[in-house]
Amino acid sequence: MIHLKRNDFDKLDHVFRINLINSCSGFKSANLIGTKSYAGTSNVAVFSSVTHLGSNPPLLGVVFRPVTDIPRNTYENIKETGQFTINHIHAPIIKDAHHTSAKYSKEVSEFELTQLEEEFKNGWHAPYVKDAPIQIALTYCEEYLIKRNNCIQLIGEIKDLFIREDLLEGDGFINLSKGNIVAINGLDGYTLPKLKARLQYQRPKKDLNSKI
Repeated sequence: MIHLKRNDFDKLDHVFRINLINSCSGFKSANLIGTKSYAGTSNVAVFSSVTHLGSNPPLLGVVFRPVTDIPRNTYENIKETGQFTINHIHAPIIKDAHHTSAKYSKEVSEFELTQLEEEFKNGWHAPYVKDAPIQIALTYCEEYLIKRNNCIQLIGEIKDLFIREDLLEGDGFINLSKGNIVAINGLDGYTLPKLKARLQYQRPKKDLNSKI
C-alpha cells in the first residue's frame, strides 16, 4: 500500500492534494441545493457535504467552504431568507448538476444556464429541482464555525419531504438505488451505487468467543 504521512501532504502538487483528500473519505452524497434571493434570483448549486444529524427533530447539516474569501451565493441566500431545498441528483442530470459548481454572480441563475428546471410548491420561497427523486425543504437553524479551516457547518430542519413513491419502503427506508441516485467520489467523480443488502439491527453476542 502507498503510505503518506502528514508532512507528505505539504509537499504534494496542489491539485493532487485536493483530489486525494477529497477522495479518501469515501463516497459522498450528491445533492443540489436550491435557494432564492430576496431580489428574486433563483440559485442552484451542487454539494457533496450534506449529512444526517438526527431524526427528532429532523436535522440535516451542510458544510460550506469559508465565506470570507469569495462570495457564496447559496450561503448568502439561506442567511437572507432562512429557507433552502436539498434535491437528490440522479443519473440523467449529472452533467447539468456538475455545471452548477461554476462560479456565477448572484444575479445569474444556474437554472437559466442548464437543463435543470426549478419548481415551486406549497408556498416555499426556495426552488426545488423538478423531477428530483427526493426533494427536501429546510429552514435555517444554526451554524458553527470550524476554526481550523474557517469552514461553516450549517444546520437545517426539514419542513417538507417529497419522495418518489416507488422508493419508499414499508418501514420508512428510502431505496436510493431504485431512483438511480448518484454519489460523488472526490470532487468530480460520479458513481451509481446499488443496494446489496439490508442487515438486521445488531445486538451484542452472548458468546463473545464466537465469530460471524
